[in-house]
Amino acid sequence: MFQETRIAFLYCVSPVHMGTGTAVGGLIDNPIQRERHTEYPMMAGSGIKGAIRHDYWARDEDKNLLNRLFGPESDAAEHAGALSFSDGQLVAFPVRCPKVGFVYATSPLLLGRLKRQLGLAKIITTWNIPEINSGDCRMRNPNLLTENKLALEAYELSAQMDADNSFGVIADWLAESALPTEKYFEYFRNKLKTDLVLLSDDELHYFVVNSTVVEPHVRIDDVSGTADGGALFYTENLPPESLLFTVVMASQERYSREKKPDKVMDASKIIDLLENGDADKWQALNGRMVQFGGDATTGRGQIICSVIGGTHE
Repeated sequence: MFQETRIAFLYCVSPVHMGTGTAVGGLIDNPIQRERHTEYPMMAGSGIKGAIRHDYWARDEDKNLLNRLFGPESDAAEHAGALSFSDGQLVAFPVRCPKVGFVYATSPLLLGRLKRQLGLAKIITTWNIPEINSGDCRMRNPNLLTENKLALEAYELSAQMDADNSFGVIADWLAESALPTEKYFEYFRNKLKTDLVLLSDDELHYFVVNSTVVEPHVRIDDVSGTADGGALFYTENLPPESLLFTVVMASQERYSREKKPDKVMDASKIIDLLENGDADKWQALNGRMVQFGGDATTGRGQIICSVIGGTHE
């Protein structure tokens, strides 16, 4: 079905609310999307595709080309789009650290999922995932330590320094592959290299469940200028500096039998157009800031996309 595959990394610049619609119990009225079996934050592939499609539409890109790549806007039965996006999965999660503000926390499960998808996309990686026990962490920056312990939130973990650089090569690869290459992102590329920390799966689970951004919202009455009764609610967000990835897949262009275009684009042309753009009529997704999820008018949902794969690897 799909002939071309890329990996798109999604780096959160602001808090991001990809919501579930309605909460079922709990204290948070508007929770973020989470995987049922792990409780890790995620983004539905349909939401990712919709956000990217809307971003192209809002910037007044070629509407005909937009429909050919993503599918018709109004009549979905006419033909399917040539592009598809998998659910967004977590790669690294920012956790408060008193020494450096925050670290990028990851785990064997997160890295294992990423490596699996990289392999399926024919992106060759030479790094392997180190083992880590509960209560320990693996890291390369000694400046994170306080008396040989790593303090994260209210917890202390025993530190294993990365003497053989087996974890360091993962941090280097992510910094160079998952973040934009522009000069303005240099600080965060360097920080990811030095401040990526490997936690056990169970300890990462604690942070991704308990360390998201939860904000109170209240509706103000236009006449009185005070809060409406019963209008207080709580919204959950992914914190800034979270890193996720999605798999981008392309097939040959689809079309209705009655409206075959003069020249049908193959999957290679479609994926290259999305990734790198066209100087005449289409902007590249690679390095592009896209608004995902809700609360756009409050500055939420700003994500930078970085696309890798194909002949560029």
